[in-house]
Amino acid sequence: CLWTLAAILKETLKDAFVPRAGVLKKLLAPLDAVLEGFYNAILLHHFDSHHYTSPYSEATNNLISFIDLLEALLASRTELELPLRCQRILFLKVSYVLNVISSSIPYVIKKKFILLLKKCVLYKSREDAKSGSLFLETPSLCEDMLALSNAVLQVMNLTWLNQIPLSGKSSSFGSSEAAPGQDSRGGSDQTVLRALSLVVLKALEFKIHNSATEAEIK
Repeated sequence: CLWTLAAILKETLKDAFVPRAGVLKKLLAPLDAVLEGFYNAILLHHFDSHHYTSPYSEATNNLISFIDLLEALLASRTELELPLRCQRILFLKVSYVLNVISSSIPYVIKKKFILLLKKCVLYKSREDAKSGSLFLETPSLCEDMLALSNAVLQVMNLTWLNQIPLSGKSSSFGSSEAAPGQDSRGGSDQTVLRALSLVVLKALEFKIHNSATEAEIK
């Protein structure tokens, strides 16, 4: 079901001959609450269980399908003037994703979520893209980006970054030491390193630009 919905969304976004906004609203509006329920239920799951030990397990494949759906929902957001809750949920409840990334879930899942976060911090509405402004002006997107930035910066104050592996084999963020029993020659995943760094920098940039007082900025 997740895969099918993601595929329909992607095909709709590719089709230049359909009124995309109308089609997407008709498709997603009845599913709005359902998709938020999925988000809560799936991402609040206990990911340290044995079901997720293998990157090839059914549970892992289901989660990859859900990430693909979240990515399609993010891409579809540009088509609606007022985004639906299911298109905003990734920003408003990003803490769920941050928790999954720091869990003991397979590296392939962590990487997909980190690259999805990168897409979130680089996201612009159609109006903002047209205006060419360096800063976001769409109210709903400003609200969402601020929620995402606050959540990211909050975990940065803790030990979250130190728990993020930069390779399926060895090094962790801020360290090139291999885990016990692992080969130290694997090196770090530069794609993930760049994506994580960009997420942190963008969260800082947005928070500083939207902080009311000098004390907040400091």
